[in-house]
Amino acid sequence: MKLELITLVGKKVDQEVYEVILPTADGEIAVFPGHEPLVSVAVPGAIAIRANKGDDDSKIDYYAISGGVIEISQTRVRVLVDEATEDDDIVEAETKAALDRAIKMRDTAKNQIELEKAHELVDRHTVRLKVAGLRRRHRR
Repeated sequence: MKLELITLVGKKVDQEVYEVILPTADGEIAVFPGHEPLVSVAVPGAIAIRANKGDDDSKIDYYAISGGVIEISQTRVRVLVDEATEDDDIVEAETKAALDRAIKMRDTAKNQIELEKAHELVDRHTVRLKVAGLRRRHRR
């Protein structure tokens, strides 16, 4: 099946894959070729991509995504998000420092706008750390 991961700046992934695990509002779902058609909301989380049926976990690619929309047909998965960061592009130490700053921003927010922005940043960096951890754990 074909996977398209599309961000505001263009396509991050456009390839044939065997399996995709997606974060939805109802929990993670695994999609394989021949999946029933579905449209769902993507929540901030990790997308896991297994290119070939026989690939072991060390070959899974991960992306940290912001929320968006998922469209699934029997032959294609299209994920539309604001941003997606590939696991290899995440620097764990920098992301941890950014998360610490976002938590401090959240704790010292003076109004609802600052609080919402801080929550968004906390979610973003938490997801990135999760993806970095998945990469580290599966690529040993």
